[in-house]
Amino acid sequence: MRVCLDTNVLVASLATRGLCSDLLRVVLSEHELVIGEHILVELEHTLSRTFRLPDDRLAAVRALFTFVEMVPNPLEPSAVEVRDPTDRWILAIAENGRADLLVSGDRDLLAVAHASSVPIITPRTAWERLRGQPGR
Repeated sequence: MRVCLDTNVLVASLATRGLCSDLLRVVLSEHELVIGEHILVELEHTLSRTFRLPDDRLAAVRALFTFVEMVPNPLEPSAVEVRDPTDRWILAIAENGRADLLVSGDRDLLAVAHASSVPIITPRTAWERLRGQPGR
């Protein structure tokens, strides 16, 4: 299964132990992670500004994703109207990357799940769905 993890899920998976870190581990080991440069830039920005991660640690985070297929940045945001315009780019990455799921804790994205061609679900729902379903 091709799974796109939103920036907030990736931040939680790298900053704390728990559901999101377990979810990232399962996606990386049993499924295909869909990620784009926009998501990586947001991730690095958040880890740098909020968590004050030094440059060498940011480089290690980027290196973690070097073996994952990178979805090119979309030329346009998704057509789905989302309250936060930056979320339309995340949705476009999931769409262009042919993701089977977009996992997010972002209420704005979850609110438009009905209008999206890619199912948008919470980390808890993703965990329950993926836990016993190897995708490769």
